[in-house]
Amino acid sequence: MDPITQGVMGAALPQAATTSQRGSVALAGCFGFLAGLAADLDVFIRSAEDPLLFLEYHRQFTHSLLFIPLGGLISATILQVLIGKRLRLSFSRTLLFCTLGYGTHGLLDFATSYGTMLFWPFSHERYAANIISIVDPFLTVPVALLVVVSGLRRSPLFARIALAWVCVYLTLATIQHNAAMQMARELASARGHTIERVTVKPTFGNIFVWKSVYESKGRFYLDGLRVGVAPIIYPGTSIARLDPSRDFPWISSTSQQFRDLVRFDKLSQGFVARDPNDPNAVIDVRYSFLPNTVAALWSIVLAAGAAPDEHASYQTNRRSARLKLAMLWRLIVAEQN
Repeated sequence: MDPITQGVMGAALPQAATTSQRGSVALAGCFGFLAGLAADLDVFIRSAEDPLLFLEYHRQFTHSLLFIPLGGLISATILQVLIGKRLRLSFSRTLLFCTLGYGTHGLLDFATSYGTMLFWPFSHERYAANIISIVDPFLTVPVALLVVVSGLRRSPLFARIALAWVCVYLTLATIQHNAAMQMARELASARGHTIERVTVKPTFGNIFVWKSVYESKGRFYLDGLRVGVAPIIYPGTSIARLDPSRDFPWISSTSQQFRDLVRFDKLSQGFVARDPNDPNAVIDVRYSFLPNTVAALWSIVLAAGAAPDEHASYQTNRRSARLKLAMLWRLIVAEQN
């Protein structure tokens, strides 16, 4: 998730676990906040020559459940040297705060849709609950406020309320996810489609409007689903699933670009297609600002004249983000144009 959410969640758990001793709740929040961010330092594992390297290592070993004790120890050692000694805080307390804060990171990312290697190194599968967006103010704002109040009032009670809110919100998100999945299956059935696989994920910043992507007979069907008391279907479009032999007949199976294509397909869990706006680009159809479109947020770009050892390039698309978010808001509130 976004750094603010990761930080305040990292702060809430050690705050909730500590006592009301002078300064301890505030210190628990500060150390937990910083440790809660530490797992995302994996973004610095990257290569100028290999644009996909950072995607492979993001949410990998640093997010594993098995890595939590080591991540907490590394965070605590650094923070003890920089801060803890000056505050005369014992290393055992620093270690407790940091380990609890670090431990929230991977589990919180698991609740989103990108996929997290929770069981590395025993499994390289990426697990995703697909129940919350990577940015969700309905989750984050209450937690952040309660964490601040908990520190100022020197009371773990408010942090415990924050954790209770997280449990309630994630439960609501799970209920919404199940409802969206049911709507997606019913929509495919109404169209006479046999679903080969399907995924639903919340759109940016909310759990009310969901993006549905299902595959049937070699095509992906994308729709928006407003889930709740008055469900609404926002019909979308469809796009053919990527077929390298059809879409890129010139690419060699021994080339680096082909290997990058395979890597991107794996990272995207097979939800890949040729970009309709760029014949040389391959997109992950699961991600877009608007749920019923194929305007992907990122893609890889292949080049017909590339050398055998040349990598595919990676690009992001954030054009017209403000306009698209305004359009998304109208879907959330069911505003009729």
